[in-house]
Formats: sequence, structure tokens, C-alpha cells
Amino acid sequence: MSTPKWTTADIPDQTGRTAVITGANTGLGFETAAALAARGAHVVLAVRNLDKGKEAAARISARTPGAALTLQRLDLSSLDSVRTAADELRAGHERIDLLINNAGVMWTPKAVTKDGFELQLGTNHLGHFALTGLLLDRILPVPGSRIVTVSSQAHRLGASIDFDDLQSERRYSRTGAYGQSKLANVLFTYELQRRLAGGYATIALASHPGGAATELARDAYPPVRLLFDKLIVPLVAQGPDMGALPSLRAATDPGATGGQFYGPDGLFTMRGHPKAAKSHTKSYDRATQHRLWTVSEELTGVTYPV
Repeated sequence: MSTPKWTTADIPDQTGRTAVITGANTGLGFETAAALAARGAHVVLAVRNLDKGKEAAARISARTPGAALTLQRLDLSSLDSVRTAADELRAGHERIDLLINNAGVMWTPKAVTKDGFELQLGTNHLGHFALTGLLLDRILPVPGSRIVTVSSQAHRLGASIDFDDLQSERRYSRTGAYGQSKLANVLFTYELQRRLAGGYATIALASHPGGAATELARDAYPPVRLLFDKLIVPLVAQGPDMGALPSLRAATDPGATGGQFYGPDGLFTMRGHPKAAKSHTKSYDRATQHRLWTVSEELTGVTYPV
């Protein structure tokens, strides 16, 4: 007898819970926000562009009349913006039940954040590292609270974290830098979970959407973008509603445990329904996890109380 496939119908009632979702105006983040709002959560759409955030909120409200939604400006490529957003979130919310670190950039030309970090690492990892640490005092006291960080199967492509050239100053590869940032997401999750396991009710999990047809590849080289849109997406990708399921399961499944990694159950884990999976072997290296954590605290100036 086959195990039933997990869908949004399996999301428990979220009434009374507050969920903060980065990058919630489009793609996976939008579908994640819409699903949680439909189950009664108060959803905070943390977005870089407030106009696009308003449009997303209107679309969610059209799906779920009366949905509890709040907009929060957040630019993960600026630590000043991250700190301002964290201060405003802390002032506006006594508790945060779910933090879903979803936003990201992919395959960008060589560029740096406002703080001088390589753009993909700075946005995808360091921005979320800082935001999570700054919001912990609103998360840790909440029974059943969770921190979910969205990675990618591209974490398997990064050979390692290049601590000798972390900001890709000597050599830059769009795909290599993206893979490194997504590997950092998983390493961060596992190190965070180990620290939380020391006596906190909060758990940390990671997920990946498989191949999802979203706007994430918009910064790729034009030939790569054409290949992605015309070949890869039609053959293996699934819609963002399906791509959001691993994050939603990590965030809401009562049976999920800290340190789990969720992804699609189909061919090459590129599509399908969510299940607990294994990340790449290198993501379980504790020395690398700890070193990345230490470097991330130094770079962001954010020290965790766990």
C-alpha cells in the first residue's frame, strides 16, 4: 500500500500563528504565503519592492478573502535594511511562529552587495543569517516555532565553501557562486539545529523545490536563460505551487523534526510531492558548518544567543 502524497490539504490549521516569509511576492515565496494564509496564518510578506508586495497581497486576498497579511520591506543585500526590517518586525510582533528564508538570487553577473559581499552569497546566505539571528528573541519562546531555509539541488554543484576566496574576488563563476550560497543555506541549517537542540523548542529545517518554473533564472546569461526556459523548464520543471510544497511541509508537518531536508519525491528529485531526503555528503561536515557560522557572525556582526 503506497503512502499518500503530501499536499497543501495536509497543512494543519495555522490560526493564531505568525509566519514571516522572505521573497513572498513571487514564485515559491508567493505560493508559500498563499497556502499558509489560506490555513489561517497571519503572513508577513517580507519583500524588497513594496509595490510588488501589494500586488501579491491583493492576489492572495482574492484567493482567500479576509486573509491576514502584512507587508515588510526587506532588502537582503543590505545589512542596514535587514536590521531595520528586524527592528520593525520585532516591534510589530510579539511572537513569530515561522520564519521561512525563501528569497534569493541566481546566476547573477559578478556584483557585490551594499556591504561588499559577493551578491549571491550575501543575499542568499548572509542576509538570511543576519535576519534569523536578529529575530530569534521573537521565535525561541514560541512553542512549535520553526526556521525553514530554502536551498536548491545546486548545493550539490558547489565543490565546497571556498574560505580562501569566499567573496569570489579572485575568480567568479555564476553557477559556482550560486552553488556555494545554496550549500551555505544547508550548512547554516544544520549548525543552527545543533545549537537549538541544546534546550530550545524551536527547530531548523531546510528544503529544496526541485525544478520549479519561477523567475529565479532571470539573471542568467541570455543563452542559458533561453535553454532554461525552452528546454529545462518544459521537460523537468513543475509549477511554483508544487515547488513550494517541500518548504510548506518542513514548516507545518507535525511529524517533521529538526535538521530534516525536504525535497520532491520524483525523478532525480526534480518534481513531485515532498518527502524527507538527504542533502549532499559535504553539507554534513561539522567542521565546515562551524567555520561558516563563525565567519558569518564576523561578516554580519550578528551574534546568536544560542
